[in-house]
Amino acid sequence: MSGRSVSMKPRNLSGKLPLSEDTDLPETSQQNETENGDGEIVHFSHPEHRLAPFDFPYLFMCMGCREYGAGKRFICQICGFQLHGFCALAPPSLHDHPFHPKHQHLLFFEKPGGFLRCKCDVCGKAVKGFSFRCACCNFDVHPCCAAMTRRMDFPVHCHPLLLAPDSGAAGAGVATSFVCQVCRRRRSGRVYQCMPCGYYLHARCAKDMVNGLYEHGVVPPERSNPLVAVAKVTINALFGVIGGLVEGIGEGIGEAFVENIGRSRGRSFR
Repeated sequence: MSGRSVSMKPRNLSGKLPLSEDTDLPETSQQNETENGDGEIVHFSHPEHRLAPFDFPYLFMCMGCREYGAGKRFICQICGFQLHGFCALAPPSLHDHPFHPKHQHLLFFEKPGGFLRCKCDVCGKAVKGFSFRCACCNFDVHPCCAAMTRRMDFPVHCHPLLLAPDSGAAGAGVATSFVCQVCRRRRSGRVYQCMPCGYYLHARCAKDMVNGLYEHGVVPPERSNPLVAVAKVTINALFGVIGGLVEGIGEGIGEAFVENIGRSRGRSFR
């Protein structure tokens, strides 16, 4: 198994999940031993400067999981390095996570392992940075997705939504037959549902209600910029001739292009 686990000692960070299904974040016995009275922390991914908690309504790219966010985050006030709160305070491992009942332990990794890109088994998007990975199988999940639970209240529906059963061993890579009520599309990844109403919500769309994008009305560039979509399609087509051997490289390059746009937009808000 490739990759390197987080460098913090696991002495008090059990990563034990709460028993209540209404709790949004995995429980840890303490948040960070290097935290001071002002909430500032020293994080292993950016040891040269302290990170301070802020809450801004504009878009940012988390340098840990390489996913977008808005609202609460930890920021280096010297160089602008930013992390989601759940990435900055992620424990070294999670135990008995409800999204992966087959095995007990999910270990924290800084980078995806191997040459080919893996995908998150919850939202279906590529794993490009921080993740929790099963030590026994190929299950991989973003920290943001790991912060969700089986039963959640979302602002888009009047009833609590339940995570639908996995469609199979490769559930994250199989397009669902349900039309999401938010994006109005069929796509891969897990689905939240309200059976009495016939309401369906992609986990990929649900995570935007966890990472602050929905709350602040922020649409990531990858969804709003047609030039980015064209670039990703073109790059994927070029690499398509190589076949399954390098599957995911085209997507990675296209998303790197998206990240540059996201950074430039983030700077324009300041």
